[in-house]
Amino acid sequence: MKGYHIAVVGATGAVGQEILRVLERRNFPVASLHPISSARSAGKSVRFRDESVSVLQLNEHSFEKIDVAFFSAGGEISQKYVPLACQADAIVIDNSSAFRMDAHVPLVIAEINAEDVRWHRGLIANPNCTTAITLMALFPLHRAFGVRRIFAASYQAVSGSGARAINELTQQTKGATQDSTVYPHPIAFNVLPHVDSFLETGYTKEEMKMQNEARKIMHLPQFCASVTCVRVPVYRAHSVAASAEFERTVSLERAREVLAKAPGLELVDEPQNNRYPMPLSVTGKDNCQVGRLRLDCAFENGLSFWVSGDQLLKGAALNAVQIAELL
Repeated sequence: MKGYHIAVVGATGAVGQEILRVLERRNFPVASLHPISSARSAGKSVRFRDESVSVLQLNEHSFEKIDVAFFSAGGEISQKYVPLACQADAIVIDNSSAFRMDAHVPLVIAEINAEDVRWHRGLIANPNCTTAITLMALFPLHRAFGVRRIFAASYQAVSGSGARAINELTQQTKGATQDSTVYPHPIAFNVLPHVDSFLETGYTKEEMKMQNEARKIMHLPQFCASVTCVRVPVYRAHSVAASAEFERTVSLERAREVLAKAPGLELVDEPQNNRYPMPLSVTGKDNCQVGRLRLDCAFENGLSFWVSGDQLLKGAALNAVQIAELL
């Protein structure tokens, strides 16, 4: 297998660091690694395969002779530099929301719609982390029963807001401060029903991503999702409580069978033994976990479930590297 010249934009950030670890752990064929960051972080070093690699400053020439470029530095950087990377003939895998809903850009979860990679034009988008974690459980159920809609609430870890949010939770938990600079209210010992900015409908951008991105990934334009996204005082790993309505009659036995066999997913559903998915259980793990399965008492063909996953892995870095492996 030949080696590839790899660029990681945002290499010093939480997702960028995770991409480096996943590339190493999965033995991705890297001929040369080019960690790239802003001027503020340029000159620092990152570890890769027991070596120290200097971080380069992002500029318009960063993608010459690059085969695959992972972008994880936010939407503004992606909008400015992804076209330059594509012009340099690099294949871009973008973690931001900048191009996800572009009709010409595949939006891919490796276990669900890997075949969509085939029609890329040099750019493939990675979905929102909460969407990815939810669909890991929902899509196998959809294949079995035909999903129509879901009602869901997310429980999102502060690491989804970056290192400053992690530090803010730590300081507030210690009682050192109740000052909030990342969030509009304290996050320690609190929950905030507010992730991303509010739209005129009253939903947030984050909440609408679940419906819009899921439609594209599952090739299901009529799918509906009413979601409330909540930030919780957890460091890492997101969870989602979902009630799904299906076209066909749902069997609990069949649902467990389908989920137990689904790739990238573990069925942890023994509530009588206090076994169910939790953020602490999935932190640092590739697989998502699903449990608390029960026939929904409000839907005729409904199933309620709880799914947890590491949003820095399946929600970002792991899925990005899996996309590169599909190439």
